[in-house]
Amino acid sequence: MNTPDFSQTPREGTGELPAGRPLQTDFGTGLDYPRLGSVTFRRGTLTDNQEALFNEHWPRLGKVLTNETDEHIDVDAWFGRSGHPTILEIGSGTGTSTAAMAPLEADTNIIAVELYKPGLAKLLGAVVRGGIDNVRMVRGDGVEVLARMFGEESLDGVRIFFPDPWPKARHHKRRIIQSGTLNLIATRLKPGGVLHVATDHADYAEWIDELVDVEPMLEYKGWPWAEAPLLTDRQVITKFEGKGLNKDHVIREYLWEKK
Repeated sequence: MNTPDFSQTPREGTGELPAGRPLQTDFGTGLDYPRLGSVTFRRGTLTDNQEALFNEHWPRLGKVLTNETDEHIDVDAWFGRSGHPTILEIGSGTGTSTAAMAPLEADTNIIAVELYKPGLAKLLGAVVRGGIDNVRMVRGDGVEVLARMFGEESLDGVRIFFPDPWPKARHHKRRIIQSGTLNLIATRLKPGGVLHVATDHADYAEWIDELVDVEPMLEYKGWPWAEAPLLTDRQVITKFEGKGLNKDHVIREYLWEKK
């Protein structure tokens, strides 16, 4: 797995991404992986209160995937405890579901991954105000975070809730659910670990349906799965889920277990 070399890195502790084109790991597996292209964000700035909270608490609660990140996260040291299961949530958005589920999983370490800083700031604010101590955050692309910040069989669960559907056919290569991503997730899950995906986009659901059995290390369990070893009830309706329901979208959920 070859990683390109970049020289520019953000100031430590600021939560800012490195300048330039996002890093893309060459996995060399022959499988399909999402291609990032240029990362651009919808408009969004932090309020003064969000900025103050972010500056105060991000150094403790957050990490940034830099162009030079090559060390795996020491989860026990980061959370200040050992022996607890760890779940990575890719694309946490504004963290509505993350913050709602975390208190119900107090014995579980939750790491939320998101590129959009205002979304992370909202989650950080909810964590601080709610006294939630089992959530940490990483700013970066989820696939690269998995590949570069976590070792093999280091996670008990991975969650991908309402990923960008990239509805136009020419953009399907950017969808995060691909054969390569499923393989990468499988390598990072411990035996018995769980992958949980949810979407309300019909075409994306059809896309996932074609991939449920593509990765031999993952056993597709369908939905629901009463014996799942981690929480699978998302508890709240997220902003994007609510928009979909208002349009009469059908929510599809998928569960896999690492063999």
